[in-house]
Amino acid sequence: MTGLTPEDPGWQELALCAQTDPEAFFPEKGGSTREAKRVCMSCDVRQECLEYALANDERFGIWGGLSERERRRLKRQIS
Repeated sequence: MTGLTPEDPGWQELALCAQTDPEAFFPEKGGSTREAKRVCMSCDVRQECLEYALANDERFGIWGGLSERERRRLKRQIS
């Protein structure tokens, strides 16, 4: 845990995705999410990223290691 909150944009500066190819995090429909998820799994701000995506209803891309479909499923489980 970094001590940052999802509302604090400072977590984005620490995100590993900011240092890699952004296209990996927004694959074409049916494209692989493996590379993006691999990067997310070793990211120190993965939790903040996921919380941000859930709070802001991000509909596209890999956020916090989860695809849009996985985030929808998680949101239903925690609601």
